[in-house]
Amino acid sequence: MPERSAGVLLHRRGNAGIEVLLGHPGGPYWRHRDLGAWTIPKGGIAPGEEAEDAARREFEEETGCAAHGPLQPLGGIRQRGGKWVEAYALAGDFDPRALRSIAFEMEWPARSGRIASFPELDHDAWFTLDAARVRILAGQAPLLDRLAALLA
Repeated sequence: MPERSAGVLLHRRGNAGIEVLLGHPGGPYWRHRDLGAWTIPKGGIAPGEEAEDAARREFEEETGCAAHGPLQPLGGIRQRGGKWVEAYALAGDFDPRALRSIAFEMEWPARSGRIASFPELDHDAWFTLDAARVRILAGQAPLLDRLAALLA
């Protein structure tokens, strides 16, 4: 059974139209990647946990900000690696300078025997839908179209 996760696509109306908050994954594998590397704040759904609850929890863990307000379902997508992501839209605002992401540990450098800690998201930013389309992971791009249709 593929891994399941849930996340929140935070959006607001800016001067240039709809803007979405995307996060850049932390860690050495993502350090020098930009286009096609960004993601919605998301993470695994615990056994017995509802997807909406997981989306709110993961948003807070990865940004340091609670996801208050009604979530609107955007449906699910399957990412390249097979992971199923249930996504929700949430209207709101967030100052990327306030990012406080939880960390994960991994052996780094590879095969060194040393454990290093990295933030789940090393930075967040607001993007217009057009700018987000070239930065978001390809498998998550349909979420932007679904959000645009929802807000139309």
